[in-house]
Amino acid sequence: MATCLRKVAVEEFGVTNGSRREAKDTWWWNDEVQKVIREKKDCFRCLYLDRSAANREKYKVAKKAAKRAVSEARGRAYEDLYQRLNMKEGERDIYKMAKFRERKKREFNELKCIKDGEDQLLVKDEAIKRRWREYFDNLYNGEHVLCATY
Repeated sequence: MATCLRKVAVEEFGVTNGSRREAKDTWWWNDEVQKVIREKKDCFRCLYLDRSAANREKYKVAKKAAKRAVSEARGRAYEDLYQRLNMKEGERDIYKMAKFRERKKREFNELKCIKDGEDQLLVKDEAIKRRWREYFDNLYNGEHVLCATY
């Protein structure tokens, strides 16, 4: 039954490309971190082309330096953020961050958009719910045949 429902839903509403990659959290990156990461990537390219012991050691050192630089920069950035949030001006930022996190969480757990009967894209929650209600009313009232299994 689930397979038939999915098949009919795909035929009726279409399929969106769900390959949206999660962006890395890099708001705290500074020039030093970018320089160290670039150096680590260059060492990796050298290691990929020539797997000598010298290149391997060079890559290990660059990787360790990159980890250290990233952790220090992230620590400093978050410390500054926490200091700012403890002040009176930081109250607005707390609400902005909460709103952003709630919106981000909702994007992955809820349906974002579907198509209506005329192939128009619906993005508002009420319109999407109304379309699903219409679809299942038609489905359960016998206007559509789910699928034929012989």
